[in-house]
Amino acid sequence: MSGPEPEITESLIEAHGLKPDEYQRILDLLGRAPTFTELGIFSAMWNEHCSYKSSKKWLRTLPTSGAQVICGPGENAGVVDIGPDSEGNRLAVVFKMESHNHPSYIEPHQGAATGVGGILRDVFTMGARPIAAMNALSFGETAHPRTAHLVRGVVEGIGHYGNAFGVPNIGGEVRFDAAYNGNCLVNAFAAGIARADSIFYSAASGVGMPVVYLGAKTGRDGVGGATMASAEFDDTIEEKRPTVQVGDPFTEKRLLEACLELMETGAVISIQDMGAAGLTCSAVEMGDKGDLGIRLDLDRVPCREEGMTAYEMMLSESQERMLMVLHPEKEDQARAVFEKWDLDFALVGETIAEDRFLVMHGNETKADLPLKALSGEAPEYDRPWEPTPAPEPLGDVPGIDPIDALRALISSPNYAHKGWVWEQYDHMVLADTLRAPGLGAGIVRVHGTGKALAFTADVTPRYVRADPMQGGRQAVAEAFRNLCAVGARPLAATDNLNFGNPEKPEIMGQLVGAIKGIGAACKVLDMPIVSGNVSLYNETDGAAILPTPTIGAVGLLESAEEIIPALPASGQIALVIGATTGHLGQSALLAEVFNRSEGAAPPVDLGAERRHGEFLREHRALITAATDISDGGLALAAFEMAANAGIGVTLDAADTATLFGEDQARYLVACGFDQAESLMVAAGRRGIPVASVGRFGGNSVRIGNAQAPLAGLIDTWHGVFAAHFG
Repeated sequence: MSGPEPEITESLIEAHGLKPDEYQRILDLLGRAPTFTELGIFSAMWNEHCSYKSSKKWLRTLPTSGAQVICGPGENAGVVDIGPDSEGNRLAVVFKMESHNHPSYIEPHQGAATGVGGILRDVFTMGARPIAAMNALSFGETAHPRTAHLVRGVVEGIGHYGNAFGVPNIGGEVRFDAAYNGNCLVNAFAAGIARADSIFYSAASGVGMPVVYLGAKTGRDGVGGATMASAEFDDTIEEKRPTVQVGDPFTEKRLLEACLELMETGAVISIQDMGAAGLTCSAVEMGDKGDLGIRLDLDRVPCREEGMTAYEMMLSESQERMLMVLHPEKEDQARAVFEKWDLDFALVGETIAEDRFLVMHGNETKADLPLKALSGEAPEYDRPWEPTPAPEPLGDVPGIDPIDALRALISSPNYAHKGWVWEQYDHMVLADTLRAPGLGAGIVRVHGTGKALAFTADVTPRYVRADPMQGGRQAVAEAFRNLCAVGARPLAATDNLNFGNPEKPEIMGQLVGAIKGIGAACKVLDMPIVSGNVSLYNETDGAAILPTPTIGAVGLLESAEEIIPALPASGQIALVIGATTGHLGQSALLAEVFNRSEGAAPPVDLGAERRHGEFLREHRALITAATDISDGGLALAAFEMAANAGIGVTLDAADTATLFGEDQARYLVACGFDQAESLMVAAGRRGIPVASVGRFGGNSVRIGNAQAPLAGLIDTWHGVFAAHFG
């Protein structure tokens, strides 16, 4: 079946991402040297991507429970109760965000495409039908020679997979910074709907139960992908191209339908997506959670390539595959479902009582390991960390014509219109999208109910770099505001923690600070973290990305009639809910106009965030349109709101700090005159700051004494991406 296995040498151990002390731990556990296949299995299970060995200690501090939470972290995705449908059945939203950063930098189309495929499988493995997807993307400078290639490839890959699979892509974010020149970020989010009493979990149960392989055939693509994702990049990057998976969205669509049909038969005891580390991770996790051992016979694994070794089969990350533990009496019924959908269905093993992970191939034992040790004995580090030093104080900010400053912001790809991106995605497939991309949080209706769900993804990495704790708080707070701004009650969040090398104390300090900030915000805002992903070693030649802890969040609208619109009407008053002090530290104005990065990140008052968000939702009947105020401050928020509506706007303020400051806990709303008066009276009774700042209408943008035609500014705003990327 295969030739002799390589000799275990120091260089081979190092190539598998195992430190000398970790290899010694393996020797101590086994009482012998591992086989080559066993070395690969340990490498897959003990790498950062699968074991969370540098972050476990801190992830445990995050709030993960609440009255609304059905299933928190530890499964394929989080599950949150959204109440009954029209027939009284309780429904749940199932969602998660996960990274595919390293593969997307090496091979952008397939890396991004399979990131979408993987996150969709995480959702439907739980028994949920996917209803929405989002992506949070970070790229290097537009002038960098690799950036245009990455942007085109990643956007094309996301659109190719999601459009063919048939899930609407309803939002996300795109940023550019030199820190991502050597390591882009592709964070993929997906959500689905399931019956709350029909959630499927991954823990195996019962001895002697069949372990069944489902889906596409196994190939050599993606072998060692999880290990590659747990290492920095260097000048050998092109050699890593074979570790990138290749996806087929049409096969995934058939796999979705087959799995959901199979789940209706009652045949499934447990089911697990074959994602990172493929067959190895899925089998070990199912056995570990069920306190069982697993025996696999690789001769039965459907392969699409000749002569695959046990090592290759165990570590392949070929896409569109699942592993299931099956009720044996339902085998024929289950097999018929998968044959109908023209997918592989193969009995490849069984559950066993002993704590063993036994892998057979060609009548030879290729691995015989204590299964619990692969998961429970994985290294866990309390890595040294250093608090992030305070940034240099904010110096004088020169006065600038506000229209010139606004034009500079909307000319930057960071704040330009992102239609070039999301117009390549199908956001209307399934015909349930109620709020298109580009207008704040995306919104999708929930079938069989009058309800709708809102989704957003947020983080401001320059805040996190300056002050990880405040930056972590702000990422959650901005997600909270984006949901409140459309009228949704925030339910829960998923996190995607993208950082550099945790073995560097300053990087570990960023991670620790951000997690502390995220935890504090989630607790006060009642948005528990129910799923997520940690992506570390995002460095190239020792240069780390900006710390980027992306927060994906979900909110509930009990009725689609509760949606607060995004577009103001001509003649309406512009008001700001929340206090404005003119905080310019770490602002978009500093970065884009003056090429400066200094001053403190804006402080986040979590109590004010909650009060202001609840006030907005309670008084939605008075509000014609709303948006949160974040990057670019009042001036950018007002321009975007007006430009999307195709009408002008006048802002009364003229000073730079008031217009472009990035104070938190603020919303820009549009109201009729009488409604504005009522809103201000209600706010006064509650002690909530509200101020009139201008009005919507006309065909120009007027800020203080400066003005410019709206049409010209819109042309600038819309033309940036096409100019850079074609």
